[in-house]
Amino acid sequence: MAGKYILVVDDDPDLVETVAMMLESKGCEVGRAYDGVEGEESIKERRPDLIILDIMMPRKDGYVLCAELKANEETKDIPVVLLTAVGEAVPTTTYTHADGMSTEADDYIAKPIDTESLWEVVSNLLD
Repeated sequence: MAGKYILVVDDDPDLVETVAMMLESKGCEVGRAYDGVEGEESIKERRPDLIILDIMMPRKDGYVLCAELKANEETKDIPVVLLTAVGEAVPTTTYTHADGMSTEADDYIAKPIDTESLWEVVSNLLD
């Protein structure tokens, strides 16, 4: 996976750094964004090979950004992995599993994330 550029979009800076360090240790280049709007701007600046995208974020959530990417001819083929704590949070949020299924994300990882499981998903999608 050396040389692959992966964008990590999450409003939790510690999580972004944890994931970025793991990906960099595997030889990937990593972009960082801290909400959906920043993520969108980063994608316009440099097209990633894969996007790791949190769902619950300020300004633009991961469901909206993923749907927009998949509806756009220029970005629809970029693999998107959604990070979700939604399973645990459904009773206290407006997010639902149905929202996630309708986004056409390529895979999902539950929070708290296991970096080895995440790497397995990432490497499968980039093969």
